[in-house]
Amino acid sequence: MTAPLPADAGQVSLSIEGQVATLTFDRPAARNAMTWAMYEQLGKHCRDLAGAGGAGIRVVVMRGAGGEAFVAGTDIAQFRAFQSGNDGIDYEVQIDAGIGLVEKLPMPTVAVVDGWCVGGGLAIATACDFRLATPAARFGVPIARTLGNTLSALNLAKLRAAWGLQPVRRMLLLAQILDADAALGCGFLEAVHPADSIDAELAALCERLGKLAPVTQQVVKEALRRQTVEAVADTDDLVKRCYGSEDFREGVTAFVEKRSPVWRGE
Repeated sequence: MTAPLPADAGQVSLSIEGQVATLTFDRPAARNAMTWAMYEQLGKHCRDLAGAGGAGIRVVVMRGAGGEAFVAGTDIAQFRAFQSGNDGIDYEVQIDAGIGLVEKLPMPTVAVVDGWCVGGGLAIATACDFRLATPAARFGVPIARTLGNTLSALNLAKLRAAWGLQPVRRMLLLAQILDADAALGCGFLEAVHPADSIDAELAALCERLGKLAPVTQQVVKEALRRQTVEAVADTDDLVKRCYGSEDFREGVTAFVEKRSPVWRGE
């Protein structure tokens, strides 16, 4: 599965201040939609932080640049290179592996959500241990309205664990976008703060996390991760059916052409 990089491939930058490392999704012109290059950079940073590069780091923060989005999914234009359902299987495996690197970071992680957090962005935020948001935050996976694809079994299991069954149904079957209050109400968010005070609240949370027992944090994180991903159903046949459908090809084409898709159920 290969595709040419867009002219604006974006970047995931890493900065370190004291005991806190910050990963910033930086492609604001596209609401930080992830390119393959950005996924690769995210994976590299996570591997570095999980190894020797993370020595002394007690908290990892993830946030989007530009003030309009955390991450607005995967760059849709890249899906034009897909030719069969097997490309969808490969893509979901690649995404699951990248998200797994976020989950396996040994130190606590905090996502700061201001604006759109959808699709792949929601998967990244869900992989973090805590989430702070501004009132402008919006969450969803509106693929039933846009692309006509689906999610891997692992991705669905993690969303259900973080949100609960009914909110996930609303996001996926109704293509509903949920606001910060809804996300707070079901426990997905740690807190909602005004944009002008969220950095101070983030600093306070990071300081609090940094004072606690790191080995306890590490083993609890890993135990919870294992409990979430064990015994996940094999749904590759369903993923292949969706990505191999004419509806998926129509969804991608319509998105790129900036028109509404015409679903045919085939």
